[in-house]
Amino acid sequence: MKQAMILAAGMGTRLKPLTDHTPKALISVGGQPLLDRLATRLRSQGYRRLVVNVHHLADQIEEHIAAQDGYGIDVSISDERDGLLETGGALKKAAPLFDATEPVLIHNVDILDNVDYDWLRRQHLDDEDAVLLVSRRKTQRYLLLDNAMRLVGWVNTATGELRSPYDWLKNPDEARLDMDAYQLYIRRGTSELSFNLFAFSGIHSFSPRLFPLMERFPDRFPIMDFYLQTCHRTRIYGVQKEGLRVLDVGKLDSLAEAEQFLQG
Repeated sequence: MKQAMILAAGMGTRLKPLTDHTPKALISVGGQPLLDRLATRLRSQGYRRLVVNVHHLADQIEEHIAAQDGYGIDVSISDERDGLLETGGALKKAAPLFDATEPVLIHNVDILDNVDYDWLRRQHLDDEDAVLLVSRRKTQRYLLLDNAMRLVGWVNTATGELRSPYDWLKNPDEARLDMDAYQLYIRRGTSELSFNLFAFSGIHSFSPRLFPLMERFPDRFPIMDFYLQTCHRTRIYGVQKEGLRVLDVGKLDSLAEAEQFLQG
């Protein structure tokens, strides 16, 4: 059974004052609450198990899902009323709610996109632990992928911070960025290696066999911290989608853009 998790627990701080009395998940875009828009798209693409985490104004989200008759699929609530757990902690807490044999599509409730989720699921091969949807776009924080598109690290191009479990990547003799080519070049001794820079879309496919590795992590942590600390012992890959369109509508100025995005 195809399964997904919608991350809907956030405080929606960037959408204040709209989120003072309405949870971010129920903010309307294009005449439809964000949660409904995503849940119905998932259902239309064959997803039948859905987990939604809740924290801010959680009662409203639960009541809304009940009023929608659970979108006609199996919907479970992962309760974070006692405290936000961030993206990784949210997934760790929700682990018992998933089928351990099927990948989980992870999606933030405040992201609009044109992704065929079944296509993304097909990109997640049986021997891969996670597949991250990535793109070439200008930002400051990039995932570092080798030429096989396997995750090896992360870099902040504004500060020069570089994170990786590989010592040879964290402590090079020389590192230089070529932002026109989206490349990071690392020199160690007489050898030079190059890595691809990709922006993360926030959409990814996660294998439940990774859950045991989360046991040593705290209750609260970002999923990217988990990926970056375990990518040397797991198989985490990036994948591109031709014509990808993604819009973060988690802030007020992007809500106006959302109407145009949905029409385009």
